[in-house]
Amino acid sequence: MKTRPLPVGYRRDPDGIHPPLDYPEYASTTLRHPREPLILLPQRLTERTGPVLGTDRVGPTDNDLTAQHAQQPIGQRIIVHGRLLDGDGKPIPSSLIEIWQANSGGRYRHDRDRWDSALDPHFDGVGRTLTDSAGRYEFTTVKPGAYPWRNHHNAWRPAHIHFSLFGTAFAQRLVTQMYFPDDPLFFQDPVYNSVPEPARELLVSRFDYERSEPERALAFAFDIVLRGPDATPFEGADHDD
Repeated sequence: MKTRPLPVGYRRDPDGIHPPLDYPEYASTTLRHPREPLILLPQRLTERTGPVLGTDRVGPTDNDLTAQHAQQPIGQRIIVHGRLLDGDGKPIPSSLIEIWQANSGGRYRHDRDRWDSALDPHFDGVGRTLTDSAGRYEFTTVKPGAYPWRNHHNAWRPAHIHFSLFGTAFAQRLVTQMYFPDDPLFFQDPVYNSVPEPARELLVSRFDYERSEPERALAFAFDIVLRGPDATPFEGADHDD
């Protein structure tokens, strides 16, 4: 009788890439990080097949955050683009990427964001798109502003955009942040500094003059790698999903 081969699991990322779940300088992690060892649940057919993410979930202006209202939002228009790659450098097509961010004044459209920067009635700060056959994605948006967040004395978050990446189903999700080059607030931001130093540059986008559009938008390139020594740092302790 033939024996069925054991399933091949994902190779684990090397140490020194992803941030720890408990990082004292990032005060809220002390309260919310897991206190017991994590239990890895195998993905079975249900988790791999549904709910299915398809093209019908993306609208015509979902990847252009400057075209979702009757008027343009306030701020410097930018193009954020890149590729979604696996640990071997191969493109990942048809993957849903969602972003959310503060407006150009550093304020989120959220009822718990109470600081006194103005809301922009023409900017929601959320977008989504699917990667193409070469793993490419692109968003048009405005550059987010820094904002205070009371984590420590005179605490300000550097300008950043949140990324949420899905596989073929909602159970397959990774979350990360993209920063902008040469931000003067990196030195005091515990979210950025919780990432091991050699991997921090993987969270910083690259100014792309060639993709910038005359009289319209500056461009920033940000490739996202799911695994391996060049993996983009993600939130969470394990990434076998």
